[in-house]
Amino acid sequence: MGWYSLVSYGFGGAFLTNAMPHFISGVLGRPFQSPFAKPPGEGLSSSTVNVLWGFFNMVVGYVLVCRVGDFGLRDTGDAAALGLGILLMALVHARLFGRFHGGEAPAPRRM
Repeated sequence: MGWYSLVSYGFGGAFLTNAMPHFISGVLGRPFQSPFAKPPGEGLSSSTVNVLWGFFNMVVGYVLVCRVGDFGLRDTGDAAALGLGILLMALVHARLFGRFHGGEAPAPRRM
């Protein structure tokens, strides 16, 4: 297995993590931030747009994890790469979406 497989699994984890808030918000019928809103990433997109965006992210995540290399859930390197991608994207989401939904306080300003 080459290093490119591990990179692919990391990005696959990021795409799978990105799929969750969009797809779930869309299925619940709630508008949510997306790259297609105005302004991108800050404005709200319709629930239909979020279902489509979430599904697209699931497909890309599937391709990156299941169709590149030979992913093995019992292989520590493979699982660690996937987990790292999931963790990093989850932290990005916590900061980004937390600003809009009260989950992340803005950094204090220094004088």
